[in-house]
Amino acid sequence: MASLDRPVLIAGGGIGGLAAALGLAQKGFRSILLEKASALGEIGAGIQLGPNAFHAFDYLGVGEAARGMAVYIDQLRLMDALTAEEITHVDLGDAFRARFGNPYAVVHRGDLHGVFLKACRDSDLIELRVSSEVTGYDQDGASVTAHLATGERVTGSLLIGADGLWSNVRKQVAGDGAPRVSGHTTYRSVIPTEQMPEDLRWNAATLWAGPKCHIVHYPLSGWKVFNLVVTYHNDAPEPVAGKPVSQQEVLQGFGHVHARAQSIIRHGRDWKLWVLCDRDPTERWVDGRAALLGDAAHPMLQYFAQGACQAMEDAVCLSHMLAAHEDHAVALEAYRAQRLPRTARVQLLSRAIGEHIYHPDGEHARLRNAIMGAKSSEEWYGDLAWLYGGTGLGS
Repeated sequence: MASLDRPVLIAGGGIGGLAAALGLAQKGFRSILLEKASALGEIGAGIQLGPNAFHAFDYLGVGEAARGMAVYIDQLRLMDALTAEEITHVDLGDAFRARFGNPYAVVHRGDLHGVFLKACRDSDLIELRVSSEVTGYDQDGASVTAHLATGERVTGSLLIGADGLWSNVRKQVAGDGAPRVSGHTTYRSVIPTEQMPEDLRWNAATLWAGPKCHIVHYPLSGWKVFNLVVTYHNDAPEPVAGKPVSQQEVLQGFGHVHARAQSIIRHGRDWKLWVLCDRDPTERWVDGRAALLGDAAHPMLQYFAQGACQAMEDAVCLSHMLAAHEDHAVALEAYRAQRLPRTARVQLLSRAIGEHIYHPDGEHARLRNAIMGAKSSEEWYGDLAWLYGGTGLGS
């Protein structure tokens, strides 16, 4: 086990940062989590959790609590947004659970963050600090010191940059400039279940795929609401996050889809928009005593629904490697070497499935329908085994 005489510093109090603190605590390491906001919380609505997320929950000691507030869906369902016909579906029942050892579920992001936050607060090894934005760091051979926006300095054994897409820690570790703007704009809403069209209240994570656009919906919070996320490729040039917009603006990108798909959007309210960004994979995750985790290391488009899952896997792997290796430098390199190929694959495939599954048109879309429609659930399980069967420690 690495002999860390000072606490590990963690920049960022999102799901990745809290998971890292929990993973370290499971191995007996102390940490100080530094969050820039004035309170620890999580914005956004639903997230999808593949079986690999449940593997991580169990390792991090929150399996029971996480299972208790998840909604277990029956299918991943792919619809053609132009014809309103089903293209294919993947059954998530007993056969799926038997294959991967865990279920597929959806959960409110805030609820999941709350589970991690409670577990961190219950641990004597974790110190949580708010209003503590890490702007940079310096290090010597024995320690690393985080610089806070307040002017304060905090010294620890290691610094884990879990500070998201716009990571200040990454600026120093990788120095690769701003994220890549994808040109895809996502609009999010939550609909009370009774306002969701009755014939669409499916216990499924449903994707309506159309030319340069798609719609995703699934039930949340004990079926009280439906999460609704709609995206279209409008070549948006600048990153935007959480800006309120009118329903009329949302509908502009969906005038060409089937009325049944449009009707889902008309039930949404309080829409907010995000312009999606990601990055190319990089090998630069580690700089001496500083290392990256989650979106700071490998920001990805949402099309694989794996952002939070991969951050939790990172936390599992990082804590495992620090416990397995006496030298922190060896541990951090082992963490990077283990996680880089898998997260790079998810980053690049997320872009590819956005292009080839979510947004194709014409002949491209007909080819998608023919290929995907011909597959059985068993064949889908085989295709997904590398992703859902894996953990932060490998397959």
